[in-house]
Amino acid sequence: MSTQSAPQFPAAAVPDRLFDDAAAESRWRARFHASRISVPDWAIDAPDANIYVSNASGVWEVYAWDRATGEHRRVTDRPNGTMHAVPSPDGQWIWWFNDTDGDEFGSWVREPFAGGAEAAPAIPDVHDGYPAGLEIGDSVIAVGVSTDDGSKLFTHAEGETKLFYSSEDDAGIASMSRDERLLVISHSEHGDSRHPALRVLKTGDFAVVADKWDGEGKGLSALEFSPVRGDARLLVLHERRGREELLIWDVEADTETEISLDLPGEVAAGWYPQADALLVAHFHQGRSSLYRYDLATGSLSSLDTPPGRIGGAGVRPDGTVEYGWSNAARPPAIRVRAADGTDTVLLEPPGDQAPGSSPMTDAFVDGAGGQIHALISRPSDAPEGPLPTVFSLHGGPHAADEDRFSAYRALWLDAGFAVVEVNYRGSTGYGSAWRDAIEGRPGLTELEDVAAVHDWAVQSGLADAAKCVVNGASWGGYLSLLALGTQPERWAAGIAGVPVADYVAAYEDEMEQLRSFDRALFGGSPETVPAVYKECSPITYVDAVTAPVLVLAGDNDPRCPIRQIENYLSRLAARDASFEFYRYDAGHGSLVIAETIKQTSIEVGFALRALGLR
Repeated sequence: MSTQSAPQFPAAAVPDRLFDDAAAESRWRARFHASRISVPDWAIDAPDANIYVSNASGVWEVYAWDRATGEHRRVTDRPNGTMHAVPSPDGQWIWWFNDTDGDEFGSWVREPFAGGAEAAPAIPDVHDGYPAGLEIGDSVIAVGVSTDDGSKLFTHAEGETKLFYSSEDDAGIASMSRDERLLVISHSEHGDSRHPALRVLKTGDFAVVADKWDGEGKGLSALEFSPVRGDARLLVLHERRGREELLIWDVEADTETEISLDLPGEVAAGWYPQADALLVAHFHQGRSSLYRYDLATGSLSSLDTPPGRIGGAGVRPDGTVEYGWSNAARPPAIRVRAADGTDTVLLEPPGDQAPGSSPMTDAFVDGAGGQIHALISRPSDAPEGPLPTVFSLHGGPHAADEDRFSAYRALWLDAGFAVVEVNYRGSTGYGSAWRDAIEGRPGLTELEDVAAVHDWAVQSGLADAAKCVVNGASWGGYLSLLALGTQPERWAAGIAGVPVADYVAAYEDEMEQLRSFDRALFGGSPETVPAVYKECSPITYVDAVTAPVLVLAGDNDPRCPIRQIENYLSRLAARDASFEFYRYDAGHGSLVIAETIKQTSIEVGFALRALGLR
């Protein structure tokens, strides 16, 4: 362990308040403080035993909900919060992942659903690591662990733990059959963790039942086995026709049925309880919707959810569908849709609901790689003419901005900024070619799309060219720093949360799962393709940065480690460049609401000062 003190960089200013108007100040804070909850997850054999995560205590933690009694109980209580938990099939236990201060490195523990006992190690003889999948059965448990040495997969049955798979490549537990005879793992033995293959094993002797790989550039994702005992059908996502679609693979018969849906965009799905239908989640142009697909007739029927974002969904034993929903103007709600079409609110979190915000519109901009979809938000009370504009770049990169409620976006609007969210190449939901177009040249490819949308925003009269801010966290933070160095003429300020700043150093320090991802994305490691890492690393262009920069980073971040960020900031400091740094005691973001509010106020306050608006 190093005893050297951390470098001292100019500290970010923490505003006491962002608005002189008390009502405006109260409104933006209320959006963050408002309680939110996730869609409940229930025990398959005891559907009254439910768990969810909520920020009701001021920190995101795990809660238990006994539907039979109506009792809600907070399960976890940790300084930096808890997000990952699973109920056992019988509803007697809650498993949750126990890491240290948000570093994502730890092990699974369990405690009784009813409470009354401290959490204890769930499988004591499985070593700590980063989680790589978990399947809990009545008699068989499968758990995956990733470390710097690669991936190890274990089963635990009849009191004995067995290591059944080990690889230097990325691998994980994907799904286990309802009767616990079959286990499917995801692996990248072919050398590309971004497009994984599947292998089905017997849980008794780990004999291979079947393998499936669609070839180079075509990944397979196991969604889940049928919920019916003895049914060996596995629901899988494939991309054989250039986008993610569904197939059902009978792994014992080794037969498959592709499901062709007449829907644009991409889909995911889960089973109805009797395995006679699928609940299909459809994603298209930043919005999502739900459908029921009848396997016997092949008919697809819409559940008529309103336009917006579906934040998780599941089918109860009685056929009702529970789902999370929001759009840019309306805060999240957990809703339930009965078989007769009646749609009501299922759970109301305690306290006042978050104040609403402004709706968003769409822009479609021609770019070098095709049409770029951007989501545009404008303050409802904005004057005519160009506005200060934040280009908010999502993380991932394999993710997408959506028409969803965001307290963060709403604050920027309250502060007088337009907000532009770009689903650049690399984003999901627009087909495999769009998602994979960044391979071999990550970062720079995405920024070509950001530049095209920036040009459109200025030319259309939305954005003031002299007051544009580039902003993002994680991959979005990486893109923000890269934009400041490669497009300095476009940006009046830049904000980067938990970014990759020095890619070679980041590769050395990050979790192995991300090294595997980076090798697939860049075409190799920094040793094998050094020129690509240099060309695509923000630190290469640090001397070209002219705009003020704000960087926020967590001490315990395994994804974008702190050392490589300090390398970048030291280069800024050597130039006497204008920058501020905020360092916090957590990992890749914070689950503590007070900390989130603090960081958000730092960001918006910094932008207002950098643009001369305060």
